[in-house]
Amino acid sequence: MELTMIFGLIGALVIGIVLGLIGGGGSILTVPILVYLLAINPVLATAYSLFVVGVTAAVGAIRNIQKKLVDLKTAFVFAVPAFIAVYTTRKFIVPAIPEELFTIGDFLVSKNFGIMVFFAIIMLLASYSMIRKKKDVEEVEEKPKFNYPLIVGEGFGVGIITGLVGAGGGFLIIPALVILAKLPMKKAVATSLLIIAIKSLIGFIGDVENLVIDWAFLLTFTGLSVVGIFIGIYLNQFIQGNKLKKAFGWFVLLMAIYILLKETVL
Repeated sequence: MELTMIFGLIGALVIGIVLGLIGGGGSILTVPILVYLLAINPVLATAYSLFVVGVTAAVGAIRNIQKKLVDLKTAFVFAVPAFIAVYTTRKFIVPAIPEELFTIGDFLVSKNFGIMVFFAIIMLLASYSMIRKKKDVEEVEEKPKFNYPLIVGEGFGVGIITGLVGAGGGFLIIPALVILAKLPMKKAVATSLLIIAIKSLIGFIGDVENLVIDWAFLLTFTGLSVVGIFIGIYLNQFIQGNKLKKAFGWFVLLMAIYILLKETVL
């Protein structure tokens, strides 16, 4: 086995460990690992990421359902427009994007370049959400109140972003659940995993119809990520996830800067 493949599979384990430790964010490493360590085409990498994110989020969602932390009605209201948008994006929009977008002087802006730069921008937003200091607020259990037009709009928006870059988008979903559905933070985090699982896996179906999938590799990579989740959950008993989340946010920020430099300068 090549050294890069070994590092890539170790990366899959790390993705799961981070998800288990801090409850999110780790999946944003999937595309950079697939593209830069394993030299997989960005379009295929975002497809693989959807499957990895979907399966790992489903594992977390099942645990949260067992703990009665998931608001199923809220998850359904948000997930329906989200998975419609993800599936449509992967099935129709991504294949329709031309390989050569435009030129700036002598510089050709390609489809792969556009996907990676957009992904880096999403990473910058995600890192900000992890780094910023959140105010401590008292959690009050309320009956969910649905602002349907905004929830549907947010669902479509997050679905399109997920479809383009293959990331779960938890940093966008969780605030929406707190603000638009009035869920307490703990329930919002738990419910977001179910939404991410549904929309990512349904979005991946659109890719199965368009791309040639290396199932042996994908299932191995995903399996290691799931193993990593359980390792992370175990380690979470000894390590404070909140402090790690901020440190990981800085790491994601550096990764975003690296991607932008790699695609434009290096």
